[in-house]
Amino acid sequence: MFMDYLLLLGGLAVLIVGGELLVRGAVGIASKFKLSPLVIGMTIVSFGTSAPELIVSLKAAMDGFPEIAIGNVVGSNIANITLVLGLTAIILPVPVAVATLKRDWPSMMFVSLLFFFFILDGTLNTWEGVIFIVLLLTYTVYQLKSSKKNDDEETEAIKQPILLSMLFLAIGITGLAFGADWLVQGAVSIAKSFGVSEHVISVTIVAFGTSVPELVTSVMAAIKKQMDISVGNLIGSNIFNLLAVLGITAVVKEIPISEAVINNDIYWVLGTSLILLPLMLNYNIARWKGGILFVSYLLYVYFLLQTI
Repeated sequence: MFMDYLLLLGGLAVLIVGGELLVRGAVGIASKFKLSPLVIGMTIVSFGTSAPELIVSLKAAMDGFPEIAIGNVVGSNIANITLVLGLTAIILPVPVAVATLKRDWPSMMFVSLLFFFFILDGTLNTWEGVIFIVLLLTYTVYQLKSSKKNDDEETEAIKQPILLSMLFLAIGITGLAFGADWLVQGAVSIAKSFGVSEHVISVTIVAFGTSVPELVTSVMAAIKKQMDISVGNLIGSNIFNLLAVLGITAVVKEIPISEAVINNDIYWVLGTSLILLPLMLNYNIARWKGGILFVSYLLYVYFLLQTI
């Protein structure tokens, strides 16, 4: 039990350092290649912080634990919008870019709805996984091309050697991956010792553990006032979780979907995505709006625990 708590705390510490280095490296690369912070957040940062979800889901699916594979992604997407963005906005109000409202949010909503229709038959199969991967590649290329065309999204010049930025980025992503793995191992072992079900563990503890990179990265970005990265990172992570994490996992091994996900969790995914739209309409997520999101996460966990 002592080692489990040690893994938990050690993983959290590595995640904090990794999140700091990831933001520093990503912003440096954005400046060097004249890409907007928004697009860097939607691609490199969101992909990097979603790496733990990919690793956990793949391992869980291969080891015969589909509940953890799917619950990890579903729970993470709920936590990203409610817990992570909510806490970030409470710390510092989050400005919303025009592109986020008009382009990125609709993309996230479309992917979430597509996921909903795919799982209605109780399985996420190989061909559905292939469709997800193709959509991810198309979306990424579109983001990069859009960044080059938008002259109004300029990155403030940062005097940092490109090799140093790439080193920060690599160390940050590596730290996030290992840190999340240690945190999840410790948290799951502790939870199992208290007799918590696999589904509840996957959508709460495992999902929270793999969402900690997003939380740490967004909070660090907020402190550095790189708020475009905060919003873009979270929306990009949700898109990446569905298209890449579940897409790749489904291609490797078809994922059976439990009734708990179909009858409950998927509606929280859609609901939290929908509630984000009116909160962004004036291009600013104020502290009170962050409070609404955070309370939504607490309600999700409360109702989930009632099913135990």
